[in-house]
Amino acid sequence: MALSKLFIETERLLIRPFTVEDIEPAYQMNLDAEVNRYTADGGVVSKQEVERRIVENVIGDYTKYGYGRLAVEWKADKKFIGFTGLKYLEDMKEVDLGYRFVQAYSGRGIATEAGRASVKLGFEALGLSKIIALVLPENTGSTRVLEKLHFKYESDYVEEDLVAQLFALHKPAL
Repeated sequence: MALSKLFIETERLLIRPFTVEDIEPAYQMNLDAEVNRYTADGGVVSKQEVERRIVENVIGDYTKYGYGRLAVEWKADKKFIGFTGLKYLEDMKEVDLGYRFVQAYSGRGIATEAGRASVKLGFEALGLSKIIALVLPENTGSTRVLEKLHFKYESDYVEEDLVAQLFALHKPAL
């Protein structure tokens, strides 16, 4: 899939592939403990780790799968405010919806707006039939977002000592 298909504009957001210019603002966002509160990824260790994750994992996914997590900008000023998008989870053989935003933008419906755009991309452009999302049970905000997007709880997912809730959305039949 051409990267040009990964550029999405919503009412308030510009959603696009990550570039190396996003390393610094992504690092700054992830320094906020509240932003990382429910991520279960250990938070940010260093700017170099953020750079590695963006270059190897995110940009690497574009090459490997044709899609991946996408940077999100606030349309009004083109400021990086976080990420959204789909990630193929090899170990599960599933496509996962994820998002994370600068705390100053929380409570504005941005995760729902960005998530809706990501789901549309997955079903319409990528031809997916199912998208999952993994959420820690105490992350009620993300659970509400997924419910607004019509995801349904399917099961608990256990990895090592961590229990997450697995939500899924199946492509509607025409």
